[in-house]
Amino acid sequence: MKKLFLLILLSLCFGSVIFAQTKVGTTAANFLTIPVGARASAMGGAFTADASDVTSAYWNAAGLARLGKDEFTASFSNWIAGTKLSWFGLSYQLDEDDAIGLSINQLNYGQEEITTTSQPNGTGQNWTASDIALGLSYSRNLTDRFSVGGTVKYITQNIWNESASAFAMDIGLLFNTQLQGFRIGMNITNFGTEMQLAGQDLLIPGDINPSQTGNNKTIAANLQTSSWPLPLVFTVGVGYDVINNDTWGWTVESDAVYPNNQSGYLNLGTEVNWTKILYLRAGYFSLFKQNVQGGLSAGIGLQYNFGAFYTKVDYSYTNFGIFDPINRISVSIGL
Repeated sequence: MKKLFLLILLSLCFGSVIFAQTKVGTTAANFLTIPVGARASAMGGAFTADASDVTSAYWNAAGLARLGKDEFTASFSNWIAGTKLSWFGLSYQLDEDDAIGLSINQLNYGQEEITTTSQPNGTGQNWTASDIALGLSYSRNLTDRFSVGGTVKYITQNIWNESASAFAMDIGLLFNTQLQGFRIGMNITNFGTEMQLAGQDLLIPGDINPSQTGNNKTIAANLQTSSWPLPLVFTVGVGYDVINNDTWGWTVESDAVYPNNQSGYLNLGTEVNWTKILYLRAGYFSLFKQNVQGGLSAGIGLQYNFGAFYTKVDYSYTNFGIFDPINRISVSIGL
């Protein structure tokens, strides 16, 4: 119980620091901050110090080397305003201390018919938009308690004929302390280049000096858009296995999140399992965050071992205030 008290105390300390900060800014590619995976989402996004499945490639790449197995996960969810989020991840154990991972994160905005002032009822064409991040991760156990990991990402955003791209890096640390079952995780994400939209719709005919005769008025000019930084996020997490035996398991987690584009906040989560087959989860995200919508999350998971491989199915529900609830489902296969 002393360890559980320590976890609560650390969470309250993180929360007091977060509450005092009020950062507001503007960034591009904010889809990179949308939680992925039904398990982590059900736990309120408090997963930095857990990172015990292939979604570690998103939450804390240092956890990949701790899996000790190969795993593939496909996760799907609705998002606000009718958009859809898909995440695919694959981890492969090189040896007992090294692992690599591949991931695809996509937010699809769907499509909509194009209208103009001269054709208000539609032109017969549709415009589309999507955001994609491709990630390559590497993780290593430096000792039996300490792991490091990182992910390099190529990020692209597309809207109709315009697009922007960037490269970024995530760096994570995971430490299993000498207090049995007590973990500390740290992660910094999206440290990279800025994004700037460019495309054919930004080309316009221009005359650099209308007062001078003889100029070509149809010379192509390029409208240059502003460049925007990526959503840089620093997270510190703590986790504790209150109960861990063959019949029951109970884990509590807390993440303190410090983004560069809004105020800091706290995520809290817990998971209870029975014989590592049935999992029940609950959490609260964005505690102390300004103007937040919703906060409560919950979910369930089932895992079955077929001997040569195992499968997992996880579901999460997240209350999102004035928006429709967010439903996520993840399916995993491991060897």
